[in-house]
Amino acid sequence: MRTHNILFLCTGNSARSIMAEAIATATTNGRFTGYSAGSHPTGKVNPFAIEQIKSLNYPLAKLRSKSWEEFTRPGAPVMDFIITVCDSAAGEVCPVWPGSPVMAHWGFPDPAAAKGPDEEKRAAFRAVFLGLKRRIELMASLKLEALDRMAIQQEFKKIGSMKP
Repeated sequence: MRTHNILFLCTGNSARSIMAEAIATATTNGRFTGYSAGSHPTGKVNPFAIEQIKSLNYPLAKLRSKSWEEFTRPGAPVMDFIITVCDSAAGEVCPVWPGSPVMAHWGFPDPAAAKGPDEEKRAAFRAVFLGLKRRIELMASLKLEALDRMAIQQEFKKIGSMKP
């Protein structure tokens, strides 16, 4: 079984894409290695995202907010798939990715924009975390070896069209 590299993109790379990176790496039994980046990274990981990721036993030291430019440089891992997880990143002009990865958009509301007491913010992060986890589980259940590029693209888009 081949391990596929998947890059999750967002604008700030502080919450959604970071959680997706950890979920993809920690829960797919080696089928995927998750990465994350942002078009305008905040430079820090949201503490409420870290709270969710702790449940995965994912090494927290690996988490950092970074630019998508890191993945266009020589020596960067070649991506098989790129998934945007927020609307603003989906509308931006993306770099040309080596290897022409399959791309899809899985929009989620920004939990970092949640207002109110910490418990309401935690609930917003938990909802996005569970939505990402469900979509990544569906992605991991696909028999990628039996699908051509167009079929994979369609399956990823179908997963992205599900309600979060």
